[in-house]
Amino acid sequence: MTDEALPAGPLLSRRHFVVGGTFVVASAVGFARQPVAERPLISPARFNGWVPTNFGGWALVGSSGVVLPPPDTLSGRLYDDLVTRVYRGPGADVMMLLAYNNRQDGVLQVHRPEICYPVGGFTLTQTKRLAVGALGRQVPANVFTATSPDRIEQVIYFTRLGNSYPRTWAEQRLAVVKQNLAGQIPDGVLMRVSLLSADESAAIATLQAFIRAFVAACAPPLQKLLVL
Repeated sequence: MTDEALPAGPLLSRRHFVVGGTFVVASAVGFARQPVAERPLISPARFNGWVPTNFGGWALVGSSGVVLPPPDTLSGRLYDDLVTRVYRGPGADVMMLLAYNNRQDGVLQVHRPEICYPVGGFTLTQTKRLAVGALGRQVPANVFTATSPDRIEQVIYFTRLGNSYPRTWAEQRLAVVKQNLAGQIPDGVLMRVSLLSADESAAIATLQAFIRAFVAACAPPLQKLLVL
Protein backbone atom coordinates (compact mmCIF):
# COMPACT_ATOMS: atom_id res chain seq x y z
CA MET A 1 0.00 0.00 0.00
CA THR A 2 1.33 3.43 -0.87
CA ASP A 3 1.13 6.38 1.48
CA GLU A 4 -1.16 9.17 0.37
CA ALA A 5 0.34 12.68 0.10
CA LEU A 6 -0.65 14.98 2.89
CA PRO A 7 -2.74 17.95 1.80
CA ALA A 8 -0.62 21.08 1.37
CA GLY A 9 -3.20 23.70 2.26
CA PRO A 10 -3.33 23.34 6.07
CA LEU A 11 0.50 23.08 6.33
CA LEU A 12 0.99 26.22 4.28
CA SER A 13 -1.58 28.06 6.33
CA ARG A 14 0.13 27.09 9.60
CA ARG A 15 3.53 28.06 8.16
CA HIS A 16 2.21 31.44 7.07
CA PHE A 17 0.71 31.94 10.49
CA VAL A 18 4.01 31.19 12.23
CA VAL A 19 6.05 33.42 9.90
CA GLY A 20 3.52 36.21 10.14
CA GLY A 21 3.53 35.96 13.91
CA THR A 22 7.31 36.18 13.94
CA PHE A 23 7.22 39.39 11.90
CA VAL A 24 4.63 40.88 14.24
CA VAL A 25 6.79 40.11 17.28
CA ALA A 26 9.89 41.50 15.56
CA SER A 27 8.03 44.67 14.62
CA ALA A 28 6.79 45.11 18.16
CA VAL A 29 10.30 44.68 19.56
CA GLY A 30 11.70 47.10 16.99
CA PHE A 31 9.06 49.68 17.85
CA ALA A 32 9.73 49.28 21.57
CA ARG A 33 13.44 49.83 20.97
CA GLN A 34 12.99 52.77 18.62
CA PRO A 35 15.26 55.65 19.76
CA VAL A 36 13.58 58.66 21.32
CA ALA A 37 14.72 62.27 21.47
CA GLU A 38 16.70 63.12 24.59
CA ARG A 39 15.38 66.66 25.02
CA PRO A 40 12.10 68.47 24.26
CA LEU A 41 11.82 71.17 21.61
CA ILE A 42 12.77 74.70 22.66
CA SER A 43 10.85 77.60 21.15
CA PRO A 44 12.93 80.23 19.30
CA ALA A 45 11.67 82.97 21.61
CA ARG A 46 12.72 81.04 24.69
CA PHE A 47 16.11 80.12 23.19
CA ASN A 48 16.78 83.75 22.24
CA GLY A 49 15.94 84.83 25.77
CA TRP A 50 18.78 82.68 27.12
CA VAL A 51 21.40 84.52 25.02
CA PRO A 52 23.06 87.44 26.87
CA THR A 53 23.33 90.86 25.23
CA ASN A 54 25.98 92.53 27.43
CA PHE A 55 28.65 90.77 29.47
CA GLY A 56 32.29 91.09 30.51
CA GLY A 57 33.04 94.17 28.41
CA TRP A 58 31.17 92.86 25.36
CA ALA A 59 28.00 94.50 24.01
CA LEU A 60 25.56 93.42 21.30
CA VAL A 61 25.85 95.67 18.22
CA GLY A 62 23.97 93.74 15.52
CA SER A 63 23.86 90.51 13.53
CA SER A 64 25.00 91.34 9.98
CA GLY A 65 28.10 89.80 8.42
CA VAL A 66 27.77 86.38 10.05
CA VAL A 67 28.38 83.53 7.59
CA LEU A 68 25.31 81.28 7.53
CA PRO A 69 24.79 77.62 6.58
CA PRO A 70 24.09 77.16 2.86
CA PRO A 71 20.42 77.02 1.84
CA ASP A 72 19.28 73.60 0.64
CA THR A 73 16.25 71.34 0.60
CA LEU A 74 16.66 70.72 4.34
CA SER A 75 17.04 74.40 5.24
CA GLY A 76 13.68 74.50 6.98
CA ARG A 77 14.61 71.48 9.10
CA LEU A 78 18.28 72.12 9.86
CA TYR A 79 17.78 73.78 13.22
CA ASP A 80 15.04 74.30 15.74
CA ASP A 81 16.85 77.42 16.91
CA LEU A 82 19.39 79.63 15.13
CA VAL A 83 20.84 82.80 16.68
CA THR A 84 23.40 85.13 15.08
CA ARG A 85 24.98 88.03 16.97
CA VAL A 86 27.83 90.50 16.63
CA TYR A 87 29.40 91.70 19.87
CA ARG A 88 31.80 94.62 20.26
CA GLY A 89 34.45 94.23 22.92
CA PRO A 90 38.06 95.07 23.74
CA GLY A 91 39.62 95.89 20.39
CA ALA A 92 37.45 93.56 18.27
CA ASP A 93 34.00 92.72 16.95
CA VAL A 94 33.17 89.04 17.45
CA MET A 95 30.62 87.32 15.22
CA MET A 96 28.76 84.45 16.87
CA LEU A 97 26.41 81.75 15.62
CA LEU A 98 24.45 79.38 17.85
CA ALA A 99 22.49 76.57 16.23
CA TYR A 100 20.43 73.97 18.09
CA ASN A 101 18.36 70.96 17.11
CA ASN A 102 16.81 68.49 19.51
CA ARG A 103 17.01 65.56 17.06
CA GLN A 104 20.32 64.46 15.52
CA ASP A 105 19.27 61.22 13.85
CA GLY A 106 22.00 60.57 11.28
CA VAL A 107 19.96 62.07 8.44
CA LEU A 108 19.59 65.57 9.81
CA GLN A 109 22.79 66.77 11.47
CA VAL A 110 24.35 70.12 12.29
CA HIS A 111 26.29 71.66 9.42
CA ARG A 112 29.99 71.98 10.08
CA PRO A 113 31.58 75.39 9.31
CA GLU A 114 34.05 73.75 6.92
CA ILE A 115 31.04 73.37 4.60
CA CYS A 116 29.44 76.79 5.12
CA TYR A 117 32.51 78.91 4.42
CA PRO A 118 33.61 77.41 1.07
CA VAL A 119 30.03 77.78 -0.19
CA GLY A 120 30.38 81.48 0.67
CA GLY A 121 33.53 81.78 -1.44
CA PHE A 122 36.15 81.32 1.28
CA THR A 123 39.37 79.35 1.12
CA LEU A 124 40.17 77.53 4.37
CA THR A 125 43.37 76.55 6.07
CA GLN A 126 43.61 73.06 7.52
CA THR A 127 41.38 72.69 10.56
CA LYS A 128 43.33 72.40 13.81
CA ARG A 129 42.21 71.11 17.17
CA LEU A 130 42.23 73.04 20.41
CA ALA A 131 40.35 73.15 23.70
CA VAL A 132 38.37 76.15 24.91
CA GLY A 133 37.74 76.84 28.57
CA ALA A 134 34.15 77.29 29.71
CA LEU A 135 32.67 76.97 33.19
CA GLY A 136 35.94 75.50 34.43
CA ARG A 137 35.94 72.74 31.79
CA GLN A 138 37.92 72.16 28.62
CA VAL A 139 35.64 71.81 25.59
CA PRO A 140 37.06 70.08 22.47
CA ALA A 141 36.93 72.57 19.59
CA ASN A 142 38.30 73.33 16.12
CA VAL A 143 39.99 76.40 14.64
CA PHE A 144 40.73 77.50 11.07
CA THR A 145 41.36 80.63 9.00
CA ALA A 146 38.89 81.53 6.24
CA THR A 147 40.07 83.86 3.47
CA SER A 148 38.04 85.59 0.77
CA PRO A 149 39.02 88.45 -1.60
CA ASP A 150 37.85 91.06 0.92
CA ARG A 151 38.38 89.52 4.38
CA ILE A 152 40.42 87.19 6.54
CA GLU A 153 38.40 85.55 9.29
CA GLN A 154 39.67 83.50 12.24
CA VAL A 155 37.11 80.89 13.33
CA ILE A 156 36.70 78.73 16.43
CA TYR A 157 33.77 76.36 16.81
CA PHE A 158 32.61 73.32 18.72
CA THR A 159 29.70 70.94 18.33
CA ARG A 160 28.03 68.89 21.03
CA LEU A 161 25.96 65.86 20.08
CA GLY A 162 24.38 64.18 23.05
CA ASN A 163 27.19 63.46 25.47
CA SER A 164 30.13 63.98 23.11
CA TYR A 165 31.99 66.75 21.28
CA PRO A 166 32.80 65.39 17.81
CA ARG A 167 35.44 67.27 15.84
CA THR A 168 34.91 65.58 12.45
CA TRP A 169 32.04 64.25 10.31
CA ALA A 170 33.14 60.70 11.12
CA GLU A 171 33.12 61.38 14.87
CA GLN A 172 29.77 63.13 14.51
CA ARG A 173 28.13 60.19 12.74
CA LEU A 174 29.66 57.72 15.21
CA ALA A 175 28.25 59.74 18.12
CA VAL A 176 24.77 59.53 16.60
CA VAL A 177 25.04 55.76 15.99
CA LYS A 178 26.25 55.06 19.54
CA GLN A 179 23.37 56.95 21.10
CA ASN A 180 20.83 55.43 18.72
CA LEU A 181 22.02 51.97 19.80
CA ALA A 182 21.51 53.09 23.40
CA GLY A 183 17.90 53.98 22.55
CA GLN A 184 18.41 57.75 22.33
CA ILE A 185 18.28 60.35 19.56
CA PRO A 186 20.84 62.94 20.72
CA ASP A 187 20.32 66.66 20.50
CA GLY A 188 22.94 68.82 18.80
CA VAL A 189 24.34 72.30 19.29
CA LEU A 190 26.92 74.29 17.35
CA MET A 191 28.69 77.35 18.75
CA ARG A 192 30.85 79.27 16.29
CA VAL A 193 32.73 82.50 16.97
CA SER A 194 34.96 84.46 14.63
CA LEU A 195 36.58 87.82 14.02
CA LEU A 196 38.28 89.62 11.16
CA SER A 197 42.04 89.55 11.57
CA ALA A 198 45.19 88.33 9.88
CA ASP A 199 46.82 87.74 13.28
CA GLU A 200 45.83 84.15 14.07
CA SER A 201 47.37 83.86 17.54
CA ALA A 202 45.95 87.15 18.82
CA ALA A 203 42.52 86.34 17.35
CA ILE A 204 42.45 82.89 18.96
CA ALA A 205 43.24 84.40 22.35
CA THR A 206 40.44 86.95 21.94
CA LEU A 207 37.92 84.35 20.81
CA GLN A 208 38.76 82.01 23.67
CA ALA A 209 38.29 84.86 26.15
CA PHE A 210 34.97 85.69 24.48
CA ILE A 211 33.72 82.09 24.76
CA ARG A 212 34.60 81.95 28.47
CA ALA A 213 32.78 85.22 29.19
CA PHE A 214 29.79 84.40 26.98
CA VAL A 215 29.10 80.95 28.43
CA ALA A 216 29.50 82.28 31.98
CA ALA A 217 26.87 84.95 31.23
CA CYS A 218 24.35 82.61 29.53
CA ALA A 219 21.15 81.56 31.27
CA PRO A 220 21.64 78.21 33.05
CA PRO A 221 19.52 76.24 30.53
CA LEU A 222 21.75 77.41 27.68
CA GLN A 223 24.87 76.66 29.71
CA LYS A 224 23.63 73.07 30.05
CA LEU A 225 23.18 72.83 26.28
CA LEU A 226 26.68 74.11 25.60
CA VAL A 227 28.83 72.55 28.32
CA LEU A 228 28.42 69.07 29.77
